[in-house]
Amino acid sequence: MSTLKFKTTINCANCVRAVTPTLNEEVGANNWQVDTASVDKILTVSAESANAGQIVKVVEAAGFEIQLLAA
Repeated sequence: MSTLKFKTTINCANCVRAVTPTLNEEVGANNWQVDTASVDKILTVSAESANAGQIVKVVEAAGFEIQLLAA
C-alpha cells in the first residue's frame, strides 16, 4: 500500500465535505483524511491504487489548491 501526502487549502469541515465524493470515488472511502488542524492542511492518502496526478486533478476540480509533498 502506498501513502501519499499533499499540502492543500482544504481547511474546514465544509471543505472536506466538498471533496469527499470525488476522493471517495478516486481512492475509496476510509483511504484518505485531511488534517485541518495542521498549518499545511495535510491530505494523506493510503491506497493500493493511489495516483498522485489523479488526486491532484480531482482536488483541484473541487476548487482547492494541492501540492504533493516529498516522500
